[in-house]
Amino acid sequence: MTTVGSAKALTTALLRAAKMPETEANRCAEAIVTADVWGVGSHGLMRLPYYLARLLEGGYAAGAELHAVRDTGPLLALDGAGGLGHAQLWEAAELATERAGQYGIAAASVGNSGHCGALGVYTLPMIRAGRVGVVFSNGPAVMPPWQGSSPVLSTSPLAFGFPVDGTHAIIDLATSAVARGKIAAHARGGEQLPEGWAVDADGNPTTDATAALHGMLAPLGGAKGFALAFAVEALSGGLVGGLSGDVVDMFAPSRAAEPQGVAHLVLALDPQLVSPTGDPGERLRALADSVTGAGGRVPGAGKVDPAGVPDDRPLEIAADVRTELASWAERLGVTVDDAWT
Repeated sequence: MTTVGSAKALTTALLRAAKMPETEANRCAEAIVTADVWGVGSHGLMRLPYYLARLLEGGYAAGAELHAVRDTGPLLALDGAGGLGHAQLWEAAELATERAGQYGIAAASVGNSGHCGALGVYTLPMIRAGRVGVVFSNGPAVMPPWQGSSPVLSTSPLAFGFPVDGTHAIIDLATSAVARGKIAAHARGGEQLPEGWAVDADGNPTTDATAALHGMLAPLGGAKGFALAFAVEALSGGLVGGLSGDVVDMFAPSRAAEPQGVAHLVLALDPQLVSPTGDPGERLRALADSVTGAGGRVPGAGKVDPAGVPDDRPLEIAADVRTELASWAERLGVTVDDAWT
């Protein structure tokens, strides 16, 4: 049985074998495995072979160092130097968290970066410190305008994190009808897609996952969803750079040697400094209680903090993903235990 600890250990070892420094490899492994712990396998270990291929080809700079281009105090503009996004966005979130405690609000942008997996992960540094966190990112263009015929936006993901009296609420979603990673997961498994998720490269509705992966995704909620996706793209690709039309697709093997050019933006707010009156913590708790009292579920309440997840917790990983990672381990000279073979 695969465990959380063995998954993190293997992920770290594979990234280290691909020449990523230890600190960054550990942080990336934590973020990648957290996606699987949360049940978001489409953004977890399933993506690791693509990351490894790009690291070996040079599309991700293994030793990339995140550095500040501008620092005004409450605003940091960071250059990712072509690196993988997980460790970079986590560091940006930590910096924004710290600055928000001083200024009440802080922002950190990361340009020239790479894919970062499940966006909600990066609200955790802010939630742990009692901050409210907002995260935006972009990717390759896969979404056409409403009633349009060619892709101009990525899935335009966004995430919000709210501390609620010792727990949290995490909202993490793509503004396309479905995250592209779910399309990729269906393609790997040879599964058909539900109608309405995607169109093929010619703009025709399709339930063929492989055709959809090389086609386009429908916006969430029609014209309103596209408007929200446009706003996310403006905040990430527009303000930080570059635009989704210029971002390299990580699912395109022929472009594995090219930097992706993904843009991220993190905002952190200190609730106590934002509120002009009363206790915002009490109001957030009342909001959460009103949801559960009405028979509902607070968004993201099931997304456990990985810091509290024991290494021996079983982790369900698809058989094809285990097989592919075992193959990568053999290729890179990394020893694996029986859970991966």
